[in-house]
Amino acid sequence: MTAHLSHPLRSDARDNRERILDAARAVFVAEGLDVPIREIARRAGVGPATLYRHFPTKESLVAEAFTDQMMACRSIVDEGLADPDAWHGFCRAVENLCELLARDHGFSAAFMSAFPHAMDFAAIRTSSLTGAAELIRRAKDAGRLRPEIVLDDLLLMIMANNGIQASTPAARIAASRRFAALMIQAFQASPESAPLPPVPRLLPLPPR
Repeated sequence: MTAHLSHPLRSDARDNRERILDAARAVFVAEGLDVPIREIARRAGVGPATLYRHFPTKESLVAEAFTDQMMACRSIVDEGLADPDAWHGFCRAVENLCELLARDHGFSAAFMSAFPHAMDFAAIRTSSLTGAAELIRRAKDAGRLRPEIVLDDLLLMIMANNGIQASTPAARIAASRRFAALMIQAFQASPESAPLPPVPRLLPLPPR
């Protein structure tokens, strides 16, 4: 979304903008979209006036953070498609998508619920699904993906991954990595008994 800027930003302004976006993404993921603008500015190490110069409204800030998230998803799919080894590209895409969405922790869903008319979600969704379908086709053509696997199976995987609940962000990410490994073995045409990532502690131990 930086394309709408009418002239290049100075290096200090670019640094401020990136700090604001980094702080906003972290706060939105951890605490939701209701965090005050002043708190985001404080965590970014800038004044509220600096934040408002870059993002005149809270909606514009949230939308930019969301766009970065969607671009990251699309980049993961593109990197998978660029891999000359179709199966390796598919597996890396599954692993990276699951981890990204575990870090996201519902931010995308919250944004689409709070700002349903802020962006053309249909275009973003169509582009991502087209790339995911091509990942599936390439892996099937290579003989590594089970022939009955369809795009809806990937969507089901994403929905299940989004439902992971854990006591800490680190545990949620660890659980997502293990889940991705399990899914890859389930998708594979000839499953191999590869070692799984460690089992994370999802909930605190009950008191004795």
